[in-house]
Amino acid sequence: MQRVVVTGLGMVSPLGLGVESSWEALIAGKSGARRLTGFNVDDLACKIAFPVVDDEVGFKASNYIPEKEVPRFERFIHFGVAAAAEAVEMAQLGELSNEDKERIGVMMGSGIGGFGRIAATMGILEKRGPRRISPFFVPAVLVNMLSGCVSIRHGFRGPNHAVATACATGAHAIGDAARLIMFGDADVMVAGSAESSIDRLALAGFGAARALSTGFNDAPLSASRPWDRDRDGFVMGEGAGAVVLESLEYARKRGANIIAEVVGYGLSGDAHHITAPSEDGNGAYRAMSSALRQGCLDPSDLDYINAHGTSTPRGDDIELAAVDRLLEGATGHQVSMSSTKSSIGHLLGGAGSVEAIFAIQSLRHQVVPPTLNLENPSRETSVDLVPLVSKERRVKTVLSNSFGFGGTNASLLLRAFED
Repeated sequence: MQRVVVTGLGMVSPLGLGVESSWEALIAGKSGARRLTGFNVDDLACKIAFPVVDDEVGFKASNYIPEKEVPRFERFIHFGVAAAAEAVEMAQLGELSNEDKERIGVMMGSGIGGFGRIAATMGILEKRGPRRISPFFVPAVLVNMLSGCVSIRHGFRGPNHAVATACATGAHAIGDAARLIMFGDADVMVAGSAESSIDRLALAGFGAARALSTGFNDAPLSASRPWDRDRDGFVMGEGAGAVVLESLEYARKRGANIIAEVVGYGLSGDAHHITAPSEDGNGAYRAMSSALRQGCLDPSDLDYINAHGTSTPRGDDIELAAVDRLLEGATGHQVSMSSTKSSIGHLLGGAGSVEAIFAIQSLRHQVVPPTLNLENPSRETSVDLVPLVSKERRVKTVLSNSFGFGGTNASLLLRAFED
């Protein structure tokens, strides 16, 4: 099978527009959390989030989509197209011929898609009737329309696919795209995910499920606190991440700059509960173990794990226990693990791709990002949870975890490229 390498990265996050600006803010310990002001939150239990504030980060959808077409698509598509554009530019795919582009595919997804527009359009239907529904309503909200827009924008005619596996979407998109390359279905794939669901309906829905933080509405910077004993739920974020994956053979042929290598991808199902992870953490453990097995590596080879770490009371400890179990035999070697959700919130379907990019950035810069607000850990562990501030350390092999509703688990194993 083909080896798969990473040659491009792109991102839109609550911390910035672009990979480097987001990374610099992350490493500096900045947070994008704030109290929401764009709509009424008075009757919502959770009144805070990690939004992408366009004016602050410099995001303008019409820089990536023709201005007249911007209203036709939901905001998650705007973000995803922007992230893909940065990744494609870094990888210099625009210089390829139309014949080459027949072997370049797109696999990008979203956990929820156009949630907000569906709610708004239902209101229009009830109040004003079916004649007032936009003809662009359906394509505006479809999860796979993100892959379609990226494909159309760049002329990529290879596999065109989408993923929707809740909060594991981004990791699954990258892992599945890598497998398409491994098995020869494409030479190059643009892979990733996007989400923009900071609206009344999503906040009310997740609030009803008691998944959101509600105790820090007056102190939003302190709300996302993975593994801390005072955590009380996740805080929603938005944004997108995209990577360009290539077969090593194709990347060498065109002289591409290789950033990292995808060496393993593990998947599993909890078969336990629609929203809660299995108490024994066995699903997470098996996903991580599978990724290591595929990469022919041992737990002692790991240097950094970007955790799912959402800041929920049950989920954090379950994931940490699974990691402790994974590392039981890795004596004499300390692994660092942090949750970047403490800085950018939980991007739902967008989380896995953004967090995989942060893990790749750790390989590139030999720095691991911090877990903000981790002041009083809720359980003992030998894992370095990188509390409060980032840390310089040797990083050669990283794992990025993503787990979603329905008991779906994914782990990506990435490594510094060695010829």
